[in-house]
Amino acid sequence: MDLLFVIILGGLWGSFANVCIYRLPMDKGVVSGRSFCPNCKKLITWKDNIPIISYLFLNGKCRSCKKKISPQYLIIELITIFYFLIVYYLFGISITTLLFLILGLSFIIIFFIDLKHYIIPNVLTFSLMVIGFVKSFDPNLDPIFPNFINSLIGGIFGYLIIWSIIYFYKQVRNKEGMGLGDAKLLSAIGFWFGWISIPFVIFLSSIIALLFLIPSLIKKSKKLSSQIPFGPYIIIGTLIYLVFESNIQSIIFY
Repeated sequence: MDLLFVIILGGLWGSFANVCIYRLPMDKGVVSGRSFCPNCKKLITWKDNIPIISYLFLNGKCRSCKKKISPQYLIIELITIFYFLIVYYLFGISITTLLFLILGLSFIIIFFIDLKHYIIPNVLTFSLMVIGFVKSFDPNLDPIFPNFINSLIGGIFGYLIIWSIIYFYKQVRNKEGMGLGDAKLLSAIGFWFGWISIPFVIFLSSIIALLFLIPSLIKKSKKLSSQIPFGPYIIIGTLIYLVFESNIQSIIFY
């Protein structure tokens, strides 16, 4: 019964993530107004808005205009459900679970917005900064979360390291190399997991970005100076860091 509840919860929040991914880049309210088909603008009824089930039942098409619905909606709902199940399995019903659900949902929204629009909404990064710092005052949370001093240093360090890269790149090349959205995202990660996470996240995200970019460089469809959405790579790097966090900590502080 608990697993079924988590699956339903994940599907509902995955549907909400889809709304945010569609509306936030257009500065539209995410809770105002019912969902509608982007093609024919017809309002979507509740029976056609059930996560996963409605998509499969409608064969991935709008009931009104028969326009194909992007599979991204289904993918995001599945990813959210899978993530919710993993967090619940690891931490059960706890404050840590709630925090990781908030973080993960924000990551999913940021990942897909930046991937498509090359922007990271301030409303998400600023919210994560505040939550990340406020939670650091609770000494009873999982040890993966730092104390408030470590959190504050991490938030400042995360922002400054990206800001420095932007500044020096602009001095050398006379153009922007990265966006401040990336700096705010890395700052949020610093607030959540402390300064020790920042070098590893930067290293991992840079390596992953390069690996994804290599095929395009070989085909000459992109250059090293080409604009890429770095937010998704920061998120992937953070998730990898979290998986191996205990090993990294033991090596550093051995």
